[in-house]
Order: sequence, then structure tokens, then C-alpha cells
Amino acid sequence: MAMAVAARGPLSTIATRLRADTSSFFLQPQQPLLVRRRLQLPSLVCSYGRRSLLSSVAITPSSWDAGDVLDAATRVELAFVVGASVIPHPDKVEKGGEDAYFIHDYGGGVLGVADGVSGWAAEDVDPALYSRELMAHASNAAASEEMESNAQLLLHKAHSATCSIGAATAIVAILDRSGTLHVANVGDCGLRILRSGKVVFATSPQQHYFDCPYQFSSSEGGQSASDAAVFKAELLKGDTIVLGSDGLFDNVYDRDIESTLSVFGGSDQESAERTMALAILANKHSRDETYESPYSREAIQQGLDLPWWKKILGKKLTGGKVDDITVLVGHVVDAEILPKPTPSLVSADLVDSSPDSAAATDVEAPPSKDESPADVPDQFPEGLAESWA
Repeated sequence: MAMAVAARGPLSTIATRLRADTSSFFLQPQQPLLVRRRLQLPSLVCSYGRRSLLSSVAITPSSWDAGDVLDAATRVELAFVVGASVIPHPDKVEKGGEDAYFIHDYGGGVLGVADGVSGWAAEDVDPALYSRELMAHASNAAASEEMESNAQLLLHKAHSATCSIGAATAIVAILDRSGTLHVANVGDCGLRILRSGKVVFATSPQQHYFDCPYQFSSSEGGQSASDAAVFKAELLKGDTIVLGSDGLFDNVYDRDIESTLSVFGGSDQESAERTMALAILANKHSRDETYESPYSREAIQQGLDLPWWKKILGKKLTGGKVDDITVLVGHVVDAEILPKPTPSLVSADLVDSSPDSAAATDVEAPPSKDESPADVPDQFPEGLAESWA
């Protein structure tokens, strides 16, 4: 049986251990939208899925030593100890943000994060509904026999089942019991793999242009699971993965993730503390107008910079990105030592995703992804500001 927990309040942190059997444990956040994010922030909440077939490309990080990869027949069974933290956008605290996530104990553990596209709010659509439904469907499909650790198929199943109006970016990661991690990603949610305290693999965001990520959508022009970036990697006991919405990776560098996680171990309590520490750090940076964030650096690289005369005066574009922040941290341990997971803390109501409810809502879709990249706003995205160099 799968259960869901919805984020409530300014900070939500949960730690759970996953064990391989027929039961499941599932947590829930919210969703994203199709088209330029209005150069604004994302959100947190769980969801389901919808549409499209799979073209699978498997990538094993080339930076790893060949000696680190063990024959599957000789490996011990592995599983995740998982911590989860959510800090909603300051303006979205009451509803828990627009991100969503789930945690399922199938195999060694299945994790997912979706970010509702905030641009749909301009059409009187709650961006959280799509992301939550998408993750809910993904959680329900995680243990099906046909899945066989196929992360891209999991996104396809979830996308095909999602009926809500809106859009979302999404990433899912499946750890099979032999220690192989299977990942599929659409958009700018991300994943980091750490070994011996160092980031050895990082996903790259998929986007049409700056601040317009690939996304599942209820309107035409969105992406499908066939557009997902897909890879797999062999994990070892003691490895750590960090899964998150762009609210984390737009405000925290990989070196910050390394230094933050280095002070914690792998216990249940410390898994919760690690995710909270990363979420709080990202939230702090998002509100700092003088911080040279990954987001502000990318904006400059994409040509969204101050005029030349301001730079001559010694000013520069700085600031984080105020957004929903969702962080999942999974620590790899021997599966044999994991106890049976406890029930979820809060039961979340499923959203009404029936075709009738979707059809009854008259909503005009936002601009398509083919909108000209040159059509940039007169003002900088929220969070970016001028600072002295």
C-alpha cells in the first residue's frame, strides 16, 4: 500500500528507511508549468504522470574508477535511507508550495521530485495540482511488475495518467537491489551522486532557453517521457544521492553540497538533518541579493546581464532565485539492516484528476515553448539584483 504526505508549514522534514518487500511508503509535494517560468521561481509537491514512449540511453559516469563497479552476482543487496525537506516559496507557504515528491520502498527505493510550473497561476490554475498528481501516479506505478527498474517507463506511466491542467518538470530515480541506480529526468530538477564525500556525477538541466525548462504539460507543445535524459550508475554502500527541484540547484553549488553533507553520517536522524541543512542553505542564498548564485551566473552566460555602463561603474548581476525548495537525500546501506518502514505521518487527499473536472475548466494555455528566446522581460527575474563588484 502506498501512502502520501503533503508538505505543510514553512519547513517540512521527514526521514524514512526503505526495505524491499511488497509494501510501500510514499510522500508527496507539487508541480510545474509549460513555457518560460516568467523568470520566476518553482515549487514543491507530489504528483502522477502522463504520456509518450521511451527511447532509452544508459550512461555510466566516466569519472568513476572501473574498480568501483562490482559484478551484480557478487553484490550485497542495497537500499536507501532517505531524508526529505521542503521549504515553500515565501508567498506559497499556506498551500505548502508547488513542488511535489514521493518515496517508495520498491527494490532498494524509488524517489521522485516534480516542480509545478508557476506560470499557470496567471491562468487561475494552481500549479501544485499537476505536480502532485504526477508524483502520486508515479508512486502508484513504482511497484508494478512491468516497471522492472525502468525510470523512463515510470515517467511515461505517470504522465499518461495525469489529467490535471498545468505543467511540471520531474525526475525519478530507482535503486534496484543489486545497487544499480536508474534515473530519468525531464526539465531542471536535478540529481547529484556523491562518493567519498565528492560529487562524481551531476545531471544537466534540459531547457528550451534560459528559465524555460522541458516540462510535462496538459497543453500541446509539452515534452513526453521520450524526451527524458536517461542514465544508470552502479552505487556502492556509503554512496549518497541528492535529488531536488531547481530551487536547490539554482541556489547551491556542488561544493556547498559536499561541504554540508560532510558533517553528517548515514543514520535516520542525520538523513533528516542533512536534507534540512541543504534546504536551509538554499533558502538563505535565494534571499541574498548580493550572492553570486548558480542562477545569476547562468543568467549572465545566457546574455541577461547589466548594461555595459553599469559594469564600468563596478556593478554586477547577483542574487539567488526565490523559489520552492525540495531536497531528498538518500544514503546507500545494506538492505538487510533496514527495519520495516513506519506509516506516514499525514494522509494526503488525492486531487480530483477526472477528465470531467479537467474539461470543465476553461483555461487558455500559456505561450508555447517556441516563443522567441529574444523576448526577454525588461526587468530581471525575481531574486536577481545589481550589486557592486
